[in-house]
Amino acid sequence: MRHHLSIDIETKSSIDIGKAGLYKYAQSPDFAILLFAYKWDDDPVQIVDLATGELIPDWILDELVDPDTIKHAYNAAFEWYCLNRAGYMTPLEQWRCTMMHGLYCGYTAGLDATGKAIGLPQDKRKLTTGKALIRYFCVPCKPTKTNGNRTWNLPKHAPEKWVLFKDYCKQDVITEYEILKRLEQYPVPEEEEFLWQMDIRMNAYGVRVDEELINGALAIDAISSENLTMEAIDITGLGNPNSTSQLKVWIEKQISGEISGLTKENVTELLSRSDISDEVRRVLEIRQQLGKTSIKKYVAMKTAEGEGERVRGLTQFYGANRTGRWAGRLVQMQNLPRNYLKTLDEARKLVKAKNYEGVRLIYENVPDTLSQLIRTAFIPSEGQKFVVADFSAIEARVIAWLAGEQWVNEVFATHGKIYEATASQMFHVPIEKIAKGNPEYSLRQKGKVATLALGYQGGSNALIAMGALNMGLTEEELPDIVQRWRSANPRIRDLWYAVEEASLQTMLTAQPHAINGLIFALESDLVYGQHFLTVQLPSGRKLFYPKPFLQENQFGKAAIHYYTVGQQTRKWEVTSTYGGKMTENIVQAIARDCLAETLRRIEKKGLQVVFHVHDEVIIDAPMDVTVDEICNLMAEPITWAPGLILKGAGFESNYYMKD
Repeated sequence: MRHHLSIDIETKSSIDIGKAGLYKYAQSPDFAILLFAYKWDDDPVQIVDLATGELIPDWILDELVDPDTIKHAYNAAFEWYCLNRAGYMTPLEQWRCTMMHGLYCGYTAGLDATGKAIGLPQDKRKLTTGKALIRYFCVPCKPTKTNGNRTWNLPKHAPEKWVLFKDYCKQDVITEYEILKRLEQYPVPEEEEFLWQMDIRMNAYGVRVDEELINGALAIDAISSENLTMEAIDITGLGNPNSTSQLKVWIEKQISGEISGLTKENVTELLSRSDISDEVRRVLEIRQQLGKTSIKKYVAMKTAEGEGERVRGLTQFYGANRTGRWAGRLVQMQNLPRNYLKTLDEARKLVKAKNYEGVRLIYENVPDTLSQLIRTAFIPSEGQKFVVADFSAIEARVIAWLAGEQWVNEVFATHGKIYEATASQMFHVPIEKIAKGNPEYSLRQKGKVATLALGYQGGSNALIAMGALNMGLTEEELPDIVQRWRSANPRIRDLWYAVEEASLQTMLTAQPHAINGLIFALESDLVYGQHFLTVQLPSGRKLFYPKPFLQENQFGKAAIHYYTVGQQTRKWEVTSTYGGKMTENIVQAIARDCLAETLRRIEKKGLQVVFHVHDEVIIDAPMDVTVDEICNLMAEPITWAPGLILKGAGFESNYYMKD
């Protein structure tokens, strides 16, 4: 018989976990576990006060390694890693994460937020006293005369607070256990549990960073910022040219007119004007350069760098609500600046040598050069190389496969020139003519922006958001592009309406509906009142829409509404959806499952992925591993997606970059 052991621990460390991450936090020499609370099956919660000398019972230590006892925690990676660091050995494959389970079911992250969203009664929720107690006992305190110059607050310094802290720790176990009970009817597939374990192991392994480059970049940035600020002071005569209010007044005087502000967009717009003086232009350029926030990525790397010159904890499993995609943490790998420099090696050498003048003379824009080198601060382990590969046009491939858009599938099965082929279909021009040197080649741009922007029921605004106007297209011609693309892709267009109809009918009849290998269903439990609209994907994984209901949307049409974390507010709130949006969720989720399939194949080969970004994998590989080998793994057929044609492309390097 399988037993369940729910665990929560309270720890201390002088490392800021928010900035440096779990792994560096637990690697600190002053890291220690203070409290260990546990619940064995349905027994009451017990607590072990390690800080005052109590010991974890021997039988619990035995259970920590017993494969017949499943260990549960909220954000279990924390408990698993901390316990192992503190010498309490416990294998990862025996752990289950209730936070990940909640994310799988469409809930939010955070024990308190999940408890509220799931509808826990007040006595089962997380206690609100925790933050102040954690600040008091878990982080160093400032030595003062009144506290006897101590650097840590111990239980004896505030016995009444310590009693509260123990209650807080015990309550976290109760909350985690109650959340788990409400989710057990909606199990996480075993494949996802395995992927979660792979993700934790990858995060714990980490990726090496180039300390010399990071230190050089920070040193050069300091010189560059000072020089640019001094130049701005010389031109403007202002005490602080970085002050928005001061600079705004100065610019308005120079141009004899008002400006709306000095945001990134405002500055770009002002620089496009031909009626501004050289002085104003230079000051705006300086503001642009000083505004480069990407230097913060170097600071983030330096802060998070732990043992072995490695940064750990770069990804969050199931971090993207609904689709289940991985999200970035700490250095935020999902939004790294691109690199366009042709001479990355030379630029890296100059930065490592802290050669500010060299960088300025050769590349002129110092902040931009440092920004372009951020990716290259990630390097392989000693004696290894990076093999980097990503899926080519994966969302376009998946949506065409799912919808049965045969001509698109044939393009991917043959020459793969999807932008040219789309333009050919849209404008009825032979594809051979859409080639460099021919006047018809200008149509490729329209085919490209339409392919990237219009797959999910978007219109002119979607084209604008994808940069259509910056590509030289005019607003007047956008509706025509939308119509032409939809006419060229009737199956994809029909898919949006089929998805919407299936979900609406499922809500109205409470009966499952199947289309194109997807199964829409309503899932409820009567005991706890959990209620979901689910979409089963071809892989068997499900997408969850919590607490769904039908209501008119802003267009007066019956639409599905459900609860989610608002992108702007970050709060648990109601949103509505429609066919195109649900299709986007489904397609991105299937693309994510394709990446997961590749990660499993790479794991089977015994190779180490150090991180992955969107549809790209970065492998810390032995010298004999080839790019072709990895691309072939990506292109292998997937059993649950017969007929889906995938293709990988990649490169190898002694640092990470955008090829």
